This record gives sequence, C-alpha cells and structure tokens, in this order.
Amino acid sequence: MSEQQRPPLAKIIPTTQEKFDDVRTDNYFWLNDRENPEVIDYLNKENQYYQEMTAHTKAFQKELFEEMKARIKEDDQSVPYLYNDYYYITRFEMGSNYPIYSRKKGSLSANEEIMFNCNELAKGHKYFQLGGLSVSSNNQFVAFAVDTIGRRIYKVQIKNLITGEIFADTIENTSGDSTWANDNQTLFYTRQDEKTLRSDKVFKHKLNTATSNDILVYFEKDDTYSVEVTKEKSKKYIVISSSSTMTTEFQILLADNPEGEFTIFQKRVRGLEYDIAHFGEHFYVLTNKDEAINFKLMKTPELATAKDNWVDIIAHREEVLIEDIDIFRDFLVVTERFNGLNSIRIMPWSGEGEYYLPFESETYTAYTSTNVDFDTDILRYGYQSMATPSSIIDFNMKTKAKEVMKEQEVLGGKFDKNNYTEERIWATATDGTKVPISMVYRKELKKDGSNPLLQYAYGSYGYSMDATFSSTRLSLLDRGFIFAIAHIRGGEDLGRQWYEDGKLLKKKNTFTDFIDCSKFLITEKYTSPSHLYAEGGSAGGLLMGVIANRAPELYNGIIAQVPFVDVITTMLDDTIPLTTGEYDEWGNPNVKKYYDYMKSYSPYDNVKAQKYPTMYISTGLHDSQVQYWEPAKWVAKLRALKTDSNVIYLDTNMDAGHGGASGRYEALKELAKEFTFLLDLEKIGK
Repeated sequence: MSEQQRPPLAKIIPTTQEKFDDVRTDNYFWLNDRENPEVIDYLNKENQYYQEMTAHTKAFQKELFEEMKARIKEDDQSVPYLYNDYYYITRFEMGSNYPIYSRKKGSLSANEEIMFNCNELAKGHKYFQLGGLSVSSNNQFVAFAVDTIGRRIYKVQIKNLITGEIFADTIENTSGDSTWANDNQTLFYTRQDEKTLRSDKVFKHKLNTATSNDILVYFEKDDTYSVEVTKEKSKKYIVISSSSTMTTEFQILLADNPEGEFTIFQKRVRGLEYDIAHFGEHFYVLTNKDEAINFKLMKTPELATAKDNWVDIIAHREEVLIEDIDIFRDFLVVTERFNGLNSIRIMPWSGEGEYYLPFESETYTAYTSTNVDFDTDILRYGYQSMATPSSIIDFNMKTKAKEVMKEQEVLGGKFDKNNYTEERIWATATDGTKVPISMVYRKELKKDGSNPLLQYAYGSYGYSMDATFSSTRLSLLDRGFIFAIAHIRGGEDLGRQWYEDGKLLKKKNTFTDFIDCSKFLITEKYTSPSHLYAEGGSAGGLLMGVIANRAPELYNGIIAQVPFVDVITTMLDDTIPLTTGEYDEWGNPNVKKYYDYMKSYSPYDNVKAQKYPTMYISTGLHDSQVQYWEPAKWVAKLRALKTDSNVIYLDTNMDAGHGGASGRYEALKELAKEFTFLLDLEKIGK
C-alpha cells in the first residue's frame, strides 16, 4: 500500500466514562463534535481515502448507475387518488431528481394544477425533502414542510393553492406534521425539542397571524413519549397521539370546534397499546388489551371512549397478528399477518360472506394503499414479490372484479420475471426456533457453494422486512448474486412475540438468528464464507457490528449503513435524539442489568484484536437518528485493533442525514457504491 493510500489514523485522546464502578475508556470520544475543524478534517480524509482506494471502480460505478437508471421509467407518475373532489398525483419528469405534486379538479381530464415542483424548490440546496402535505377542507390552502439539511427538522409553511402565494407564516423546528381544522383557518402542528428532536408539543396556528402568537395545545412531559397530530378519515375529529415503545394515549377534539379542549380517549396505562379509527357513531380500536399480544379489534361509542366500554369485534388469535384496518361504508378490511406473510381480509358489515384476497407466491408482500373515502366499494391495494414488480390494484369488494391500475415498469427490455426463482426456507436457530429466509436468484443457479450471496436484515422495533421487488437489485442478481432477507427476531415478521423475543434482555436472539441463518445458507451450499456478504442499516447496522465481532469468519464483506454501534454511550446520553424514547426497546443503561447486557453486545465496546471482514460503512454528517460519530469512532477502533489487512471504508455524506442523499438519482449513486464494493470483492468488473 502506497503512502498515499494508507488509511487516516484518528488521534487517540482517552476519555473515561464510569457507571456502576465500571470504567470504559473511549479513545475517540473527541470525534463527537461536528463544530471542531479537526473532526471535519478527519472525516474528509476518510472520504479521500475511500475515493483513492476505489478509484479503479469509478467507471464501473458509473456503468452501474446508468444501468439502474435505465430500468426506471423517468417520466413516471403515481396512480391518482380522489380526495374531496380532487385527484392527487405525484409525478416525475425526464431527467428530474425530484417529484412534482399536482392535482386535477373532479376529473382526470381537467387541467393540471401544480402544487409543488420540488425540482424548483430544491435549487441551491445540497439536500431537499418535502413532506407533511395537508390540504384544507375547502381545498384552498396546503400546509407543507421542508427540510434542507437532512436532520429531519422541518419548516412548515402555507400556500394558497388558488393564487399560488406562499404566506409569510413560517413555523420553524417542527417534525413536519400538521393538520387543518374544518374552519380552514386553524392549523395544528407538532414541534420538536431543539436538542433531542423529540416531538413533544402540539401548537395551534391561525392563518395569516404571527407564529409568535401560536397557542400551545399540549406538551408531552414524559420524555419517553413523542406526539403526533392528525385528522380522522371521517374528518370529524382532530387527534393527538402520544406514543412510546409499548404504550399509547389519544386525545380527540371535534374538527368543527378548534377552540375547544381536547379530551382523553383512554388515559395511558403502561403496556396498553391502542389505535383508533372513527366511523359513524363509534370508534374502532385496534389494541393489545387483555393480553392480546397479537392485537384484537374492539369498538366503543364515540361519546364513551374509556376502555371499560370497549367490546370485541375480532377476538385475539395466537397465530394471527392484526396489523391494520381500513373502514368503508359496507366493508371492514383487515390487514393480517400469518406465518410471516400478509393477508387482506374483507368483512362485510352485514356479517355475511367474508373472504380473503388470494395470494399464491411464498415471498410476496400485499398491503392496502391509499383509501381515503368511506363511500366506495373499491379497495386499493398493492402487491409485489421478490421477482414480481409492484402493482397497484383497484378491487371491487362486492363483485370481486379487479383492475390493475399500475404495474411497475422495468425498462430496457431484458427483464423477465420467469428468469428468477423465489424461495422461502427455514433455518434453525441456536435455541431451536425456526427462522424464515426469503430469497431470489437466477433460475440457472447451482447450489454448489460458489455463489455470492447478500444477506440482509433489520431485526428491531417490531419492523417487519417484507419480501419486496427491486429493479436495482437486478444488477446483482444478473451477475450471479443471491439476495436473501433473514426474518430474524426483533422484527414482527411472525407476530408480536417475534418482536418481544428480540428486544431488551432478549436482544441477542436478533444477532444469533442472523448468524444461524448464515451458517444454514453455507451448509445448504447456497454460498460459502468466501462469497457471503451481510448488509444492514441503522439498527440493522448494529446487527452488522455484532456479527463482525462474533462471527467474522463467516463473511467476505459487510455493508453497514448509518450503523448504531456505540450503544451504551448513546443510550446514557439523554440529550441525543431518540434516546429516552427507546428505553423500552434496548433497556435503560441507568439500570445495572440493562447496562451489563448492552455492554456484552455493544459493537464499539466489543471490538477486539482479531480478523475482520472487508467493510464499507456509510454515514451522514447531519444524521439525527444515528450520529455520525458512532461509525467514525467504530472505524477508528477497528483499524487500531484488527489483525488482518482487509480494508475498511468510512464514507461520510457531508450534506445528508439518516436517509442518505435526497433525490432519486443521488440515491442511485450511493447504491452503485455499495454494489461495486460487493462486485469488486467478487472480482466482477463489468
């Protein structure tokens, strides 16, 4: 390695941290200061090192970028949906990085009204994100939220959709949420704590008044909760939700009476989770009440909402998780999960003739889509599988006729789903638990241990990793890769217990499940340690850090995106965004049993003198979810202790946050970096 290509060495400044008579020494704590020029210099040197070391892949990166871009329909648009007499559409123009939001009054043949052209709004910004669109009941005003840093701190403004004027009302430091009362003059929105970024306040703003006059409607004092404000589909109620990992509480207010007082729907009870949907004279309540771990559906009169009034509509079932409901005039639609797969249940209110939509693949994903109208027999839902591009389907719940409104186009003329095999297999974990793995690969593939395989997982927060289609993934599959999703504990893939068995003092199941899936894939000769790769982001990046420490010999390379790797230090710092709200996920390290357990797996604390795989680690300077210094410190410590000559890259986007670069093409460039990392290790150069 030339002098020019030696990795930068972070200087060592020992900082000691003590808790429960346990002293930890952090040699790189000084990197925790984005205002320090030395920190920025170090990150820039890491970026320079990554660029120099991968210079030989630059042409291939460009080739992959163009290849992936060529599969995308550049002038694409969403399926229009009708809301309050307007059809709403999101579309892209040829060569544009950002979407255009538009609408048409009454008919799709009506003149297009452009609400926002994000390509114009993004000019002059290295990062741009538009969110939180909320249209007033009279269709005249839209509240919108903008983030130009990537730290998920939004500025809310209001636009007159008739005149095009953007009002002077500018609300800073919000989470992006807002919703209109029915008077078309009052906007409710949520504001964040300036330091922790916890969404903790709901304010009320009057159109065309100074924001300094805004009224604080609710402050969430408990720092383990965050708040949100929405309007019910019925448009009758404004709703404030307070939620922590395992407890929720709602407050309701008639949307016709914005000057009124919110009333509590059901006061918080630790461990009681519920969600509400208003219809007719009742609220429908999806809840885990009465130890219904997989949730059940109840209803209650709208004027008697405390839990003593709730009655069962769909009883709890041990084997079926209820995920969501959609209410229509004549039908109740229930999204369920059984044996790791989605199902959509159609239940007429008459009580006669309920049925499930038929799905045949064993690696599919189905979900209800945009259904904003009660008074229709049409259910809009989405369907895709690992080899089947996504479709949006309008289904008549009375006649059972369906119309495919849109099927994702894969351009280029080379894609044929019949060239790929989808498979779901089950690995056996260390404790005997069966863990599903969803896979896709070229049909001609032979199981001889020589195939490169990318194993992906997340495994936290009860977030299920469904088997979805990706046109960009074809660039790996067509070069011989197998792509596998390990549905490990910590997600909710096999029901709520699957989540409970992968958090707090059972968190290590997440890590051992992933490793056991890897061993199974090797034993079954899908791949071998010299061709197996692992990838995960955020909490999935924590997973990558643990497997790198515990089973480095299984992997030829690891991709860790915005990885949460310094678990104890972060969870002890309640000024960092998300920390206090996540005690129920990871545990509170101010309690010794949780401190000890975290320390036993925290990737940064467990780096040791051993061989590590080649690794590509990415982060964003403005990340509010996982601060950039976690991966930066991790890389520095890995370099100092590892005993091999394998390369570790730290690639910091100096203009973005947790979600990476904004704009669809910039995101493709980041993906091309990851793909060339993998393909280069496989000595595939075209």
